Amino acid sequence: MDSFAMWLKGTPISWFMTEVQWAWPACETLHFIGLTLLVGVAGLFDLRLLGFARELPIGPLTRLLPWAVGGFLLNLTTGLMFFAGDPLQYTGNIAFWMKMLFVAMAGANVLVFTIGPMHQTVVLGPGEDAPRVAKVTAAISLFCWFFVMYWGRMLPWF
Repeated sequence: MDSFAMWLKGTPISWFMTEVQWAWPACETLHFIGLTLLVGVAGLFDLRLLGFARELPIGPLTRLLPWAVGGFLLNLTTGLMFFAGDPLQYTGNIAFWMKMLFVAMAGANVLVFTIGPMHQTVVLGPGEDAPRVAKVTAAISLFCWFFVMYWGRMLPWF
């Protein structure tokens, strides 16, 4: 992994991230916007599945999910730029690997929800309760995204 990190450190994207004064802060801002979109939409959806804001039908909330996907893609792009900018900061950092673990768990959870209870939940109207399995995936989602944010914040400290 260190040889890959050293190679990556010599790429133009790494140069851009470390030598262009505004590149890192611009990516930080975009990363935060992506996080807001992702966690804001996913959090709203998850909380509704858990029984909050029961007056909202679940189906129309799914129209917001592309914004969450867009936020994730924005975070993926800026995250790769951070990694390319200073790969050695990340490869040996337990906080980075924990963050990646929780991102992977969140992704697996989305997959489980999509192939499982999603079709049963999108038809629920106002006041209707989501199936137990949907509630479990919603709770796991909130748990995972909380720890993605936590470990992301811990990156500079480890």
